[in-house]
Amino acid sequence: MNPLVLIPARMASTRLPDKPLLDIHGLPMIVHVLKRAQEADVGAVAVATDAQAIADAIRDHGGTAVMTGEHHLSGSDRIHEALGRLDPDGRHDILVNVQGDLPTISAGAIRASLAPMAEPEVALATLIAEIHDLPDRTASQVVKFIGTALGGGRHRALYFTRATAPWGEGPLWHHIGLYAWRRTALARFVALPPSPLELREKLEQLRALEAGMRIDAMEVDEVPLGVDTPADLEKARRMLAPQGEARA
Repeated sequence: MNPLVLIPARMASTRLPDKPLLDIHGLPMIVHVLKRAQEADVGAVAVATDAQAIADAIRDHGGTAVMTGEHHLSGSDRIHEALGRLDPDGRHDILVNVQGDLPTISAGAIRASLAPMAEPEVALATLIAEIHDLPDRTASQVVKFIGTALGGGRHRALYFTRATAPWGEGPLWHHIGLYAWRRTALARFVALPPSPLELREKLEQLRALEAGMRIDAMEVDEVPLGVDTPADLEKARRMLAPQGEARA
């Protein structure tokens, strides 16, 4: 495999204006995500953005940024355009999509997403973590993964939902929105129209399942913090505090 890590980022957040550039201990949040991806050491890393300010911040810290159009409705669309600009000759066969608002993502989690791609039948891979907090079991903002365990912490996806599922005794799995795409699968995916279940659940990955694409998931120990609100930002600052400072 020859992976490329792409981090889509834009300035369109209404709950947390200028989110990618907000400061966390002297660095913009998007730069923290860049550094986590570089620490994973699975391949080249670039940020795909439609904002010059984000591109400038990345380049100021020694990273690679590629400008994309402002029309994209999803990160998948944005990284597909960025891929064509960065790698028109098709040298990279795997794309890892790391969301730009996950400053606490671990390098190990990024590496774990690539394990299922050793199977040629897997179109894309993702991450899951067991739900331990009772409120998260019923929260619609916590996306649940339903799948068949294959052993070794690996699962085959059957469905994703905002409902509490599956029924009965056993663990519930929190889906983490990080994806490793086979290049051919990404090209097919972005050419498809939104699917009925995708529109109903508001979950993009259901388009892939409805199109018959195989998705495998790897278990990781914890869910990275997604920064969407001022409270999330403060929590991220505590979690990423330099050694010796108090953490929550």
